Amino acid sequence: VQLQASGGGLVQAGGSLRLSCVASGRAFSSTSRGWFRQAPGKEREFVAAVNWGGGRTYYADSVKGRFTISRDSAKNTMYLQMNSLKPEDTAVYYCGEKRGHSAQAMSMMLKHIDYWGQGTLVTVSS
Repeated sequence: VQLQASGGGLVQAGGSLRLSCVASGRAFSSTSRGWFRQAPGKEREFVAAVNWGGGRTYYADSVKGRFTISRDSAKNTMYLQMNSLKPEDTAVYYCGEKRGHSAQAMSMMLKHIDYWGQGTLVTVSS
């Protein structure tokens, strides 16, 4: 499976961006895909995930209410709509896939993600 993330850029605080992650391989119903981010000098952290089969989502508290994760199964593509962006959202955003686990479980499996995409940089200016 190859994951290709895109959509990053420079935006002012309060603005919006939409990230996309296109996958080359099929996702089974038990697969979850999600977004993680890594800010300069910090460890990678979970942002949001979606179970591919049932569509159930899970979010980090820091983005709940501002970010929305979604999927388009026909296009094998995952999205992250980011609204009300803050400077602390500045990071490289990575998409990942974890097979056989729920979106919530994926949030706790940073070191056990099956596939990673390359990152896309999001910079939020104040």
